[in-house]
Amino acid sequence: MTSHLRTGILLLVVVALTAYAGAADPPAPKKKKAPKEPRKELPTYLTPESAPPDFQIQGEFLGDLAGKKLGCQVISDGDGNFRCVFLPGGLPGAGSDNKDRVEGKGKTNGDKTDLSAGTTYAATISADGQTIEGGTTNGQSFTLHKVHRKSPEEGAKPPPGAIVLFDGTNGDAWENPHIDEQRHLIMAGTKTKRKFQDFTLHLEFYLPYKPTAHEQERANSGIYIQDRYEVQVLDSFGLPGEFNECGALYRQVKPLVNMCFPPLTWQTYDIDFQAARFDESGKKTKPAVVTVRQNGVLVQDHTELKDKTGGGQKEGPQPGPIQLQGHNNPVFYRNIWIIDKSNPT
Repeated sequence: MTSHLRTGILLLVVVALTAYAGAADPPAPKKKKAPKEPRKELPTYLTPESAPPDFQIQGEFLGDLAGKKLGCQVISDGDGNFRCVFLPGGLPGAGSDNKDRVEGKGKTNGDKTDLSAGTTYAATISADGQTIEGGTTNGQSFTLHKVHRKSPEEGAKPPPGAIVLFDGTNGDAWENPHIDEQRHLIMAGTKTKRKFQDFTLHLEFYLPYKPTAHEQERANSGIYIQDRYEVQVLDSFGLPGEFNECGALYRQVKPLVNMCFPPLTWQTYDIDFQAARFDESGKKTKPAVVTVRQNGVLVQDHTELKDKTGGGQKEGPQPGPIQLQGHNNPVFYRNIWIIDKSNPT
């Protein structure tokens, strides 16, 4: 056998062994992704009558301590658990600057709910949820009574020349609206057919009671201006007032004060908007400017927007619709009208 033949046979053996080794050790099969768990539906209540007893405990309370106003907001977390905020000076928008807030917790035991806020306040809510009796660590006592605030702008009538977008009779101004015929309300998850530039907008919103939900799961919606800029709608009752909470220009500017009323209460927004300006080349020359009053109190004061917010559409010179953002929450609106200050299309 020649050396060339022996070399060829050896090469064939090596190739065969290599192929055999590869066939005997196939790549590991890819792991299948675990199926996503279905979205957990949290308890949601649309009327005070349908809500559990905790709803009667939560709310706003007001009284005096040592000759000065003292407010308290009690927030339900479900199953007899509560958060509380004591506010020297009174309630938000009515005496409290929110800087001296003292946060605490509460728990229902039998026919009473005990509250404790740091080392400052200890108190008990009556069984009917109408009174808080308590004291401070330095021996001062106080009595607070439940109050039910109402926005001074609730039921505001459209002035002459205003465009009525929804008065409860039909949804003709909206794209594929869901109308609650019995209560004459329009549900979040629609936008106007008409587009706008500069305007003043009035609307009223109603948030469901979701005691076991937290943060962005708690009655989330939003007013999208021109489909670009979101004024957040959220059950932020009792929270500090951050840039992703109610009254904020979503994730850009927090509200001057958290003016949220408790859920299942009608609230109002009055929004003044001046659209961004662009030159002929498409360059932005002036930012969009927004002023917002929530429940009659200023929460955004001629605030300039850096850019679109969240999932908003790209900024541009074109007008845009008003969107009532749908966010898997039954948020309802009514009494929506707008004063157009430019030339709509």
